[in-house]
Amino acid sequence: MTSTVLLPRLNAPTLHRLPNGLTIVAEQMPIEAVNLSLWVNVGSAVESDAINGMAHFLEHMVFKGTQRLCSGEFERLIEERGAVTNAATSQDYTHYYITTAPKDFAQLAPLQIDVVQNCMIPDDGFERERLVVLEEIRRSDDNPRRRTFQRAMQTAFECLPYRRPVIGSAEVISQLTPQQMRDFHQTWYQPRSMTAVAVGNLPVEELIEVVSDSVQTNLSHTPQEYSPTTTSESPFKEIVRREYVDESLQQARLVVVWRVPGLIQMEQTYALDVLAAILGHGRTSRLVRELREEKGLVSHISVSNMTQQLQGTFYISAALPVENIPVVEAAIAQHIQTIQTQPVQESEIARIRTQVANRFIFGNETPSDRASLYGYYHSMVGDLEPAFEYPTKIQRVDATDILAAAQQHLSANAYGVVIHKPA
Repeated sequence: MTSTVLLPRLNAPTLHRLPNGLTIVAEQMPIEAVNLSLWVNVGSAVESDAINGMAHFLEHMVFKGTQRLCSGEFERLIEERGAVTNAATSQDYTHYYITTAPKDFAQLAPLQIDVVQNCMIPDDGFERERLVVLEEIRRSDDNPRRRTFQRAMQTAFECLPYRRPVIGSAEVISQLTPQQMRDFHQTWYQPRSMTAVAVGNLPVEELIEVVSDSVQTNLSHTPQEYSPTTTSESPFKEIVRREYVDESLQQARLVVVWRVPGLIQMEQTYALDVLAAILGHGRTSRLVRELREEKGLVSHISVSNMTQQLQGTFYISAALPVENIPVVEAAIAQHIQTIQTQPVQESEIARIRTQVANRFIFGNETPSDRASLYGYYHSMVGDLEPAFEYPTKIQRVDATDILAAAQQHLSANAYGVVIHKPA
């Protein structure tokens, strides 16, 4: 009989929705900083093949100026105040943030909102930044870890856009036009598609006021809704094997992947998160203990349950000598079969519960941590409660849940496998 430990509620954010559709999440936190995170519900998954990489390219161009700010002025003003700013693009969202001293928030937050909402995308700036993005693609292509991951995603998905690189290809990026980007921005960067999260040491009312006063309000354009025409893909029916020779490697790389539920089936993801930790998180996890610590067959092995919006990937990755590939792949399959047939001991599950609970607590310590937590969940699922419920959901996972998840979503005889061998 397992017991559920109810963790203390650490968070108390306020939600405020503007008439134009923008959602503001605000929370006062007694740390002398304020983080503003802007989350846009657009990533590479909404792109057609013809413009793959546009969302990431646009992330670069957002900082190239508005009618109020010439190119470079935003960064100069940020640096003068000792604030920090950055951005990231994924398959399902684009995220911009700025962290300031509380006394500077009212001055700098409107600038962050201005560059995101009102970027000019000038022709000359577009051409200069295209070269930067093309160089980023070249470096990515030259990175063995990224090459392995991308080929694993191409194996994991036959149709879903998660099989494509977020940054796109040189061929596509070379053909994009400034007007295509302006149209893309106009279509997707609308208040109804955005979440603004402000967390830090200012009253909630002030945080909301600064954000709401900075947001463009007179928008008549209705944002396009993302309605994917492709549903999640069926599980593998057999072992799909792809092998490559990579001259840059000193050791081989082995990746084994399964298609698993995504955020649209969130309740099915919790047991898989626990299972990933049991197999490959830390020295006492099953694969690490046997294959690295005891037998020395791999120099590294890790397991992740990667959860995208439409569908996730259960992902096992190892670095190892070429001659060990067959025995390591067989050992991975054997561990999956064992998980499917033998209930996990409560002591193993308890270790994972403790890890998850502590990571959640530690991940709430700074304004940027909390802003990221709120922005991710509100942007991805339209609700904050799953963020707060996650540790409790993990606490409730038991051996029966893990057994069922392994039997339903994993197979010892049907998966994708990518092998990179050194020359």
